[in-house]
Amino acid sequence: MCEIIVPVVTILNENEKPDFEGNKKVIDFLVEGGVDGILVLGSTGEFTAFGYEEKLEFAKKYFEYTNGRVDLYFGSNCPSFDDTVKLTQEILDIGYKGAMVMGPYYFAMDQGKIYSYYDELAKRVKGNIYIYNFPDRSGYSISGETLNKLMEENSNIVGLKDSVSAPSHTNKICRAIEGKKAFVYSGFDDQFLYNIAIGGNGCIGALANLVPEIWSDLIKSVKDKDFDKVIKLSSLIDELMPLYDLDCNFAKLFKCLMKTRGLEISTKAITPYDKLDNSIIEKGQSILYNVIEKYKKLK
Repeated sequence: MCEIIVPVVTILNENEKPDFEGNKKVIDFLVEGGVDGILVLGSTGEFTAFGYEEKLEFAKKYFEYTNGRVDLYFGSNCPSFDDTVKLTQEILDIGYKGAMVMGPYYFAMDQGKIYSYYDELAKRVKGNIYIYNFPDRSGYSISGETLNKLMEENSNIVGLKDSVSAPSHTNKICRAIEGKKAFVYSGFDDQFLYNIAIGGNGCIGALANLVPEIWSDLIKSVKDKDFDKVIKLSSLIDELMPLYDLDCNFAKLFKCLMKTRGLEISTKAITPYDKLDNSIIEKGQSILYNVIEKYKKLK
């Protein structure tokens, strides 16, 4: 099984709080675009801006409006471990397919501490937990041996999002847990083909916010074994990758680009990332619409 799960942007009002009418438009856009799942309040969703109660309220509204049209996942990590446990359980009780949890950041973590953190979390929670491995942000990376041990001891640890610059790490993960029923996703869009080739399950990629139709077409082409089209669509995804590097936090740029695609949404981002030069937006538009025009010619 391979799929595309979108780490979705969060539409904000002028006070940097969720604008739910705007978020409804994004949900509809992604569902109509054919994505397999949505990850709410991941990194792209600017999760650091919200407190516990805000996250919980947002999770309830999001789940209610989506109404089973697509699988939902939720980024439930909090600064406090006890809050992470409580929010994770709340999310799973609401009905989310899984909670995506990044471990503690700032303080150093060795493999023993990583194991202890997720082992304790899993034993205090009933429901599916996905580990979010993002060493560029957390400062450490889980090993295949640690993940395998965690899965051996906790049946509710069911998968991993691996946001790593070297895809060989994802290969080591897949080799370490070979034979287990587990879901391993790449966090970088351009690692999709490598991911499924080594036994992974696809991608949790933010570019799907912009072009859900290209991503869903790519997934369909893989399932149909239309390899010529798979290569062409993957190439289009690769051409979009420079969008990530146009600003140090791409959330505002992505909202601006989504607005140019016809979504009547606020492009507000959290402080200090709300300012963006027009030249960057114009560069992003050029990249995006060049790819969209190429995609139209493939159809």
